[in-house]
Amino acid sequence: MKKISLALLLITMLVQSGCGGEGAARPASADTRAFYGTKTPYQPQQDAASYEAPPAGYAPVHTQLVARHASRGLATPKYDLAMYAIWRKAAEDAALTPLGERLGADILKLMRTNALLGVGVPDIGRPGYGNLSRLGIAEQQELAARMLRRMKSHFDLVGATAETVPRRIVLVSSGVDRAEDSGLFFTRSLTSGSATLASLVFRPPAPSGYPALAPVARPDGSNRFLLYFFALKPEGEKVDAPADPYYRTYLDSLDYQAFLESPAYLAAIGKLEDNPQTKSIERAIMERLFSKAFVDKIDDGRYRFTNAGSYTFTSDDGNFTNTITGDGRTGVGSLSDAVDMLYNLYVIAPGLSREAALDFAPYFLPEELEALSSLSDAHDFITKGPSIPASRGATYRMAQVLLDDFFNEVDAIARGDMRTAANLRFGHAETTMPLATLLGLKDLIVPLPASQAFSYDNNPWRGAVLTPMAANMQWDTYRNAEGDILVKMLFNERERLFKAACDAARLGPDSHFYRYDGLKACYGHVARQ
Repeated sequence: MKKISLALLLITMLVQSGCGGEGAARPASADTRAFYGTKTPYQPQQDAASYEAPPAGYAPVHTQLVARHASRGLATPKYDLAMYAIWRKAAEDAALTPLGERLGADILKLMRTNALLGVGVPDIGRPGYGNLSRLGIAEQQELAARMLRRMKSHFDLVGATAETVPRRIVLVSSGVDRAEDSGLFFTRSLTSGSATLASLVFRPPAPSGYPALAPVARPDGSNRFLLYFFALKPEGEKVDAPADPYYRTYLDSLDYQAFLESPAYLAAIGKLEDNPQTKSIERAIMERLFSKAFVDKIDDGRYRFTNAGSYTFTSDDGNFTNTITGDGRTGVGSLSDAVDMLYNLYVIAPGLSREAALDFAPYFLPEELEALSSLSDAHDFITKGPSIPASRGATYRMAQVLLDDFFNEVDAIARGDMRTAANLRFGHAETTMPLATLLGLKDLIVPLPASQAFSYDNNPWRGAVLTPMAANMQWDTYRNAEGDILVKMLFNERERLFKAACDAARLGPDSHFYRYDGLKACYGHVARQ
């Protein structure tokens, strides 16, 4: 394959943003060289031994977290079934290259792994697509163990004084299985060494009465307004009363969804792939797998494929059988669609490493993976980040409800309400990316001027850094004898700074601790009366 200039590819990616500011160059942490993007398996981004110690006289009194679900399989039979349909037709047409001949078996192996995902794993009630993988379960368990070590004195005191100073560990999720399971495995790990701590886990009642005319019952411990704000629906969450605390969140969710259907958004996304360099990369990938004549038929629309079809798989012990059926709604009508299917198989495989040896890297060259990763990150920059001028903040404004919840937790501590020792929330990439963008994390969230195109050279936005699997934001709260409150933030377990405008609230120019009064003033937060 003739190598394509990656720099030229990135320069021509016309991702426009509506906010001012100059971009920093490279991300400050996390190895992004494998180009798994937001499907990167989780690793803490800083050694806990290097964390800044709290100043003398301050002790931890509260911690809180929002985390994305951990590593999982494919959500539904979609990319794999569509790619397998392409492979089967190529085999029928005798259009497979020697490399392409290998692809069919790899896809079937991936399909089987997803169809049987969770078999034999306690607390996975329904094995199959969308479940956490064994690696994902370990990611949440280990994340909890590190929280417990970091905040050991806090949790020791909570457990020791539980009878005289009643406290609780609040657990809430979006209600989606993989988020709910992430919370379950995290919390069990956090409390595994203490029956007292385990008894303090509290799942608050879900918001009720929505929509007013036909309320939908939700289980305790779920809150879609708080953690699924990117996809609220009239049939499930419609809010009519302006005085309702979730009214603004509901409208912001509808505004976001409308933006995703807008001509401006669709045009911006279209520009990502509508350039000769991207098309050349897509053709090169496909022609290593299939004959040029076969690739031409996809490129000119003579061949179209979907994720239709049914396949049955049985576990090795014969005790579980699952038939998966595609819904036919995922279509492949272009080379771009086909490469997107294949890339999605590549990025999901590492999270399934404890179930099966899956490797789709041989079907790509490293520079192709970097180009595809940059396209994916550019897509997320538009969709869940600073975005384009036409978004008017719709991509992150909806996260205000979650940011308010973080502040409200610290407000309670500041006024002496110690009932909650920890607040643990579990959602999705679409939960954590908008929150990080809304916060404007210093040196990590860097909007671009409208005239500047997004590239890996001018912006630190990376899915692997911002939102790998099990991505998380944690705020630790400290208090001294005088009642002064400090907050420190960890983002993917690296000490991170709030937006630059909040620097005056930092204890010092090199500190990650913030005076709480200054921090909430910086973000315009007003405590409830």
